[in-house]
Amino acid sequence: MGTPTLLGISGSLRAESTNRKLLREAARLFGDCSYAEADLQMPLYDGDLEDAEGIPAPALALADQITSVDAVILSTPEYNKGPSGALKNALDWVSRVEGNPWADKPVAVMSSAAGRAGGERAQMILRGYILPFHPRMLPGPEFHLAACYEAFDDNGLLKSDHYTKSLTTLMEKLHAEIKR
Repeated sequence: MGTPTLLGISGSLRAESTNRKLLREAARLFGDCSYAEADLQMPLYDGDLEDAEGIPAPALALADQITSVDAVILSTPEYNKGPSGALKNALDWVSRVEGNPWADKPVAVMSSAAGRAGGERAQMILRGYILPFHPRMLPGPEFHLAACYEAFDDNGLLKSDHYTKSLTTLMEKLHAEIKR
């Protein structure tokens, strides 16, 4: 096996969100890999739109990205006790693509949020959204980054050794799952 390929999917659309920083930190801690981030800018799922125009190009591109990588890392913020609408929308569009790009794909899930639970509820709900696609979802260690607004240094690295160690363990498990 050559250099592993990872796709990061952030539930936050902001370019410098803490969820994007978390994905980049996860890829760095994973080690030698090729890493890309998904673009979730796409229209809201609408069956009439799908019937009239087909699946939009951004959704097809995301499905192709998922298919082509060795593993996916998902990071969600917590908006009103759940994952972001942008992330759920992207999952809905990808579910409409012929075939199932998620099938048997190693997936690690994490969350970054301002609250003290670090997006735990959002992550639990997100796991429920993904399971019907039959990926090889890592059960843990669960990673919930709390007080995210103060968790990263100026270089985008986690400040806390505790969080760094936990995220490293999750990435080691993802690495092992890819090799499985």
